[in-house]
Amino acid sequence: MPEASAHTRQVAETAFHAFAQGLATGAWEPFLALLRDDFQFWFPAGPFKGWHQGRDTARAFLTQVSLKFPEGLHLDCQQVTSNATTVVFEVRSHGTVQGQPYENQAAISFDIQGDQVSAYREYLGVIFRFGE
Repeated sequence: MPEASAHTRQVAETAFHAFAQGLATGAWEPFLALLRDDFQFWFPAGPFKGWHQGRDTARAFLTQVSLKFPEGLHLDCQQVTSNATTVVFEVRSHGTVQGQPYENQAAISFDIQGDQVSAYREYLGVIFRFGE
C-alpha cells in the first residue's frame, strides 16, 4: 500500500499533537475541532470498549480519560507508520493512576479524510481497569 501523502501525514501529526496535549492537560477542544461529524473511534477497554461514533461521544470518552489521569498522561512517540489514509503513532505513555505510577506502550491510529480525522483506534500494550 502506498504511504500517506505529505498532507495526510501533516493532518495526522497535527491531530496527534492535539491528542497528546489533551492527554497531558485535559484541554480537548483543539483535538475535537479536528474530528469529522461522522467520526468513529475504537478503544479496547472500560466503559468505552469497542466502536463508537460522534464528536459528543468522543468528548465523553476523552473527559473520562482526563478523570482517570488527573495529573495528565504524557506520550513519547517512538515511531510513525502510514498508508494512504491511516497514520499510526507508536507511543510510550507515562503518568499516574489513582496515585500509582502508570506506564504503557500503545499504537494510536488516525484515519484521515481531507483536513479532518474520520477515525481513531488505540491498541494498548497493557490493559488496565479503565472504568474503575
